[in-house]
Amino acid sequence: MLKQYDLIVLGGGAGGLTVAAGAASLGAKVALIEKEENPGGDCLHFGCVPSKALIKAANEVYQMKRTAEKHGMEIKQKINMKAIKAKVKSAILSIQEHDDADRFRKMGIDVYIGKGVFRNEHEIEVEGNKVIFGKRIVISTGSRPFIPPIEGIKDIDFLTNETIFDIEYLPNKLLVVGGGPIGLELAQSFARLGSEVTVVERSASILNKEDEEVQAYMTEHLKSEMTILTNASVEKVSQNENQKIVTIQLNDKPMNIEIDEILIASGRVPNSDSLQLEKAGVQKNERGFILVNEYLQTNIPHIYAIGDVNGQMMFTHVAGMEGKIVVQNAVVGFKQKVRYDNVSWVTFTSPEIFHLGLTEKEAKEKHGEIKVYKSSLSEVDRFITDHHDKGFVKIITDLKGNILGAHAIGEGAGDFMQLVVFAKENRHKIGALSRMVYPYPNHAAAIQQTADLYWREKLFSGWVPKVMKKYIELFR
Repeated sequence: MLKQYDLIVLGGGAGGLTVAAGAASLGAKVALIEKEENPGGDCLHFGCVPSKALIKAANEVYQMKRTAEKHGMEIKQKINMKAIKAKVKSAILSIQEHDDADRFRKMGIDVYIGKGVFRNEHEIEVEGNKVIFGKRIVISTGSRPFIPPIEGIKDIDFLTNETIFDIEYLPNKLLVVGGGPIGLELAQSFARLGSEVTVVERSASILNKEDEEVQAYMTEHLKSEMTILTNASVEKVSQNENQKIVTIQLNDKPMNIEIDEILIASGRVPNSDSLQLEKAGVQKNERGFILVNEYLQTNIPHIYAIGDVNGQMMFTHVAGMEGKIVVQNAVVGFKQKVRYDNVSWVTFTSPEIFHLGLTEKEAKEKHGEIKVYKSSLSEVDRFITDHHDKGFVKIITDLKGNILGAHAIGEGAGDFMQLVVFAKENRHKIGALSRMVYPYPNHAAAIQQTADLYWREKLFSGWVPKVMKKYIELFR
């Protein structure tokens, strides 16, 4: 007889672990299937954690070199990439303890190591011919790098976010294919470590999901550290004895460059193709993302899909949010709809890029007439004293002051802008951000300075100052 579970979770990444732990804590009998010996998913092993450890090391090296230059010194030693690699791996191992399989076994969860595939809409076969039954099933198998159809790419060694953290030497010349967050974070890190970096982006601009002002600002900023080619594509690669030869199509003209390594960061594809979804009748779109409704159910109501594999918003924190909702919907039975309009994200370049809600262009298209309030970090005392005054804060509202979107560029923007997330989530208008008292001097004062523009407009333009002037003349 098949072993039966209240819930089977396919995939031990951020979303899957959230569901498994949450369901088990409520008393459900849970099975967790993970293909890797160590759970944690892409974020822990190949994404958020190692990239942030690398970014930290690269920024320290960069600041050290700049400080030396200020004092007339020159640092000529080459970077020891083995030491950098060790630092990255140390961060992974420290966090791995939280995601260790034995920790989940102690919660009463049965952990199966191996690939899982559907036999039908209730049965999962785990690698090794073990078949288990689930009343409900959650698919959280994540995604992997998309490898574009470049001529010759399969004949050479190339890097992705899954392999770049194992590199033990610093490339003199690095080509990055893709101008999105992953590509730019890694590109800037290697540039700051000392590589000569070229970024190739097929679109007209890098960071094409960001507000247009953010795109323009960051393009100019990053060009001081690397070469950025937009409206460009890699057409062909080959390898000679020492280097790789890359043919790039730039503005309809071919150009050849020689590089040491090529990093592919041109998007993600869902890990849905090996699940045998057809045996359960689960539908996916032409790109392979599993289709879900607002309750995160697939077309088979007792099967859910969360995280990258559903293609809604491919971020670790979103997978965690979706996991919490699925615990409520699938285990408790109190249905809650998923909402993404108050979800922010951060690109961890230096300076950081913060994104919440609609861009200015999107807000105009959706709401027509809007208000835009923007202030420069060069006007905020704490950023001036920190010598990190490059960047801005931009808040977009409707005519009543309701927050539609917020964007920022600045050191620590991912932290100090969280106050705007709280305000939008709780439907506070921009004026509420101005009325708060901010300890002086802090970084969040950039939000206050931006929000103050709202009251300045209200109080010092239009009919209000005229009425106040008359009032003062008559009664004060």
